Amino acid sequence: MPLAPESALSLVAAVIVPFLFKLAGAAALWFVGGWLIQFAMRFLRRSFSRGNMDPTLLNYLLSILGALLRVVLVVAILGFFGIETASFAALLAGAGVAIGAAWSGLLGNFASGAFLQILRPINVGDYIEAGGVEGTVEEVGMFVTAINSPDNVRHYVGNSKLFGDNIKNFSTNPYRRVDLVAQLDNTADVPRAIELLRKGLETVPNQVPGKTGDVEVLEFTERGPKLAVRPYTHTSHYWNVYFDTNRMIVDVLGRAGFPVPRIPLAVQEGVPSAN
Repeated sequence: MPLAPESALSLVAAVIVPFLFKLAGAAALWFVGGWLIQFAMRFLRRSFSRGNMDPTLLNYLLSILGALLRVVLVVAILGFFGIETASFAALLAGAGVAIGAAWSGLLGNFASGAFLQILRPINVGDYIEAGGVEGTVEEVGMFVTAINSPDNVRHYVGNSKLFGDNIKNFSTNPYRRVDLVAQLDNTADVPRAIELLRKGLETVPNQVPGKTGDVEVLEFTERGPKLAVRPYTHTSHYWNVYFDTNRMIVDVLGRAGFPVPRIPLAVQEGVPSAN
């Protein structure tokens, strides 16, 4: 049976209009609350940054605090609608158990992120190799760690994979070794080559002061002796020293007239013909 016009107007005035006002108020509360949370996050970031707080720990704590404030905002909005927050808290706890069982991997990432903050095997700015990725750590988040690889690609690695894998941190120690080789011919004068390369290493910039590079016989191959050429440098200069040393090896051995290593005929005869 259709409602009388007076009953319909009463329904609109008593139920729908207050609901629309509450809905508008909830939307305003959501936007204003979200803006205040972002403002608080920026303020806290600036305040802690002035205190020289570690950026890795700062980003992690702010991400947790931001998530908690969002939950508080949602609870406040539900309370604005007249929903019992105590009942909502119980419902949220029950949902948390169900979600935890379904998203065990996500919780594992969260727990691993906490251990990364406590044990501190990596920090923002470190150059690492872990979880199948090599690059510079940009952020250690609640669930994932952001790493920029040398080819300027951003990788997001789950914290559980990162923490459960072997971690190579190239930035922990003050310097690292650059491993290069110089292949000589069987007829080459090995002592003279070593002496020339040692002098050549002295001209390579960005090495560790007071740490002399190594030039020694590494192994013997069918083409001739192979020399290990190993300068030492900081991670930030690794590739500069790598390429400069390679260029130095070519220039020094070339100017000294060392022959180009050749494959012995016995080895060449064993190679199948292309025809």
